[in-house]
Amino acid sequence: MPYEKISELPDSVKDHLPTHAQEIYKSSFNNAWEEYKSSQDRRDKSSREEVAHKVAWTAVKKKYKKQGDNWVPQ
Repeated sequence: MPYEKISELPDSVKDHLPTHAQEIYKSSFNNAWEEYKSSQDRRDKSSREEVAHKVAWTAVKKKYKKQGDNWVPQ
């Protein structure tokens, strides 16, 4: 289920990440959703959605880091 708007992202993303990080998350999730649609393209038995969320968090962590309770640019 790709996200059309950042307002559709899970609360764990919307409530904690800055807007730019949310945009990174949404874009990365949507790309991974398409890239890993076949279970043969996934390394383990994770669902398509689980893989897309993992990819999205990894993309965010390349540009942002958690500092205390906040996510800040690296």
